[in-house]
Amino acid sequence: MRKLGINLHAIKGLTDDDYLREIAALGFSAIFSGVTTPERQASIADSCAKYGIEYETLHAPFGHINDIWLENDNGMLDELCRCIDHCVIAGAPIAVVHLSAGQRPPSITDAGRERFARLVDYAVGKNIKIAFENQRKLANIAWAFETFTTDMVGFCWDCGHEFCFTPGRHYMPLFGNRLICTHIHDNTAVFNEDSHFLPFDGACDFDYVAETLHNSGYTGSLMLEVGNPSRYGEMVPQDFLKNAWNAAVRLRAMAYGE
Repeated sequence: MRKLGINLHAIKGLTDDDYLREIAALGFSAIFSGVTTPERQASIADSCAKYGIEYETLHAPFGHINDIWLENDNGMLDELCRCIDHCVIAGAPIAVVHLSAGQRPPSITDAGRERFARLVDYAVGKNIKIAFENQRKLANIAWAFETFTTDMVGFCWDCGHEFCFTPGRHYMPLFGNRLICTHIHDNTAVFNEDSHFLPFDGACDFDYVAETLHNSGYTGSLMLEVGNPSRYGEMVPQDFLKNAWNAAVRLRAMAYGE
């Protein structure tokens, strides 16, 4: 049966350990998180081990990811490499990486190409995979998969991004053969409204998502990336997490009959 996962602290109000205990009790068996301090990263990993949860991925920083393509990257490559180091600390085998941000990112440049090549080399040296995630632009993710053919570089399919950032463009037919992890969430399907609702709480077509997953041959976890404070912030954390579990179970049944 496919694992179901959820991002760490999809809703506020619980400590790391309490959150992980709650999701494990529901049946979630995988998480991802962002990069934090080395000490906290290790502590989260310890709690994951205690509750039988896989620390599946870390999401790399992306606050100024467009700088990676500029003459001066303002330390962006160092931040990405630090994420790889934290993957090692956490025992997380995959780092999820954005290639750009916004509607008008910089062009693909030689400087950016060289930096991403250094990142991939650094990750391979640490035995960490990189999963490039679909955002708004096709050209840079197409460049990445044409350039990095190693099985240490794969695809993170973010179905929510597909509906709100690139409506009408389907990434799985292009890169699904490289799929190594997922980000699953809902939104209004309005351009640029990246809402991160629970599945089935918005307007995304989850019949399409389920069919796409079913046909892909993907056997990894279905990983929720959810938590909209304006919508769910007043909910009791346990109620929110139960709703998240029910949504993930529903999608798994639709996709795989499990």
